[in-house]
Amino acid sequence: MAKSSNQKVKLLYLMELFHEETDEDHPLSRRELEQKLADIGIHAERKSLYHDIETLKHFGMDIAYRKEHPEGYYLAQREFELPELKLLVDAVQSSRFITQKKSDALIKKIEKLTSRHEARKLQRQVVVADRIKAMNESIYYNVDKLHAAIAENRQIIFRYFEWTVSKEMRMKKGGENYQVSPWALTWDNENYYLIGYDMDAGMIKHFRVDKMLHINLLDQERAGKEEFGRFDLARYTKQTFGMFGGDEQTVRMRFHNKYVGVVIDRFGRNVSLRPDGEAHFIARAEVAVSEQFYGWITGLGRDAQLLSPESVVEEYRELLKDLGKMYGE
Repeated sequence: MAKSSNQKVKLLYLMELFHEETDEDHPLSRRELEQKLADIGIHAERKSLYHDIETLKHFGMDIAYRKEHPEGYYLAQREFELPELKLLVDAVQSSRFITQKKSDALIKKIEKLTSRHEARKLQRQVVVADRIKAMNESIYYNVDKLHAAIAENRQIIFRYFEWTVSKEMRMKKGGENYQVSPWALTWDNENYYLIGYDMDAGMIKHFRVDKMLHINLLDQERAGKEEFGRFDLARYTKQTFGMFGGDEQTVRMRFHNKYVGVVIDRFGRNVSLRPDGEAHFIARAEVAVSEQFYGWITGLGRDAQLLSPESVVEEYRELLKDLGKMYGE
């Protein structure tokens, strides 16, 4: 590379050095900056280097000088602080819907948002014990396609699968395409779900995004606008356990006071609560009654009791009898 060409890109390489090599604990002295530029064939005189640093400051880079040992120049402020990057890394690594391969690739990109020295601290944040990751590598791109379809007001077609006992994919509807008008994406129980208007069923349904295959956008505009306009997504996710559907019922439940946080986490801060004696309270909430809901109640043990309506209590009672017989035998 000619000398004049080297000088033209000197500022760019200097900017890269500050981004990749420096932080408050790892400054670079003027001589070290000169040497690193020389290593890539760029000559930098002392006076011109000071001028270049001032130019980068004027451009908006927060370059500071550290007087105590180790002394030198460093990039003092970045777009993201280290604690923020740690949060991003933890979120990516712990998300079930992102495959391990894609998690590793995203974390590598996040590491480039700080110096290589600080990036080592991010690498120590990666391990999340016993985390089960998604197996569908295309989910990352599925989410992007679904956002595009929603933004462009277009219907989609896709194939939908379920797992068999032999751990193989089995296509639902005999492998036929689903044609859906996508209206929203929601996050529940560590999974992404599409909320859309199923054209064949003529109703709002939800689909797990990691089980959707071969998504294609259609030229047709979305249908079901009126139905989705009446659809309360926040209420739907609160009352649906594990995104399993069921008959919507207003249920009354009695809990020990120690479970008030659990109930608020499950149903939201607007859930109806009233004291019942000194140690208990009664909650009233709308839920989609399903075995998953009964399982949630059962999981809280003897300090949780379903009170009404009687039809729901009776159904729960029969389920417990059946389970008792199963284990009794």
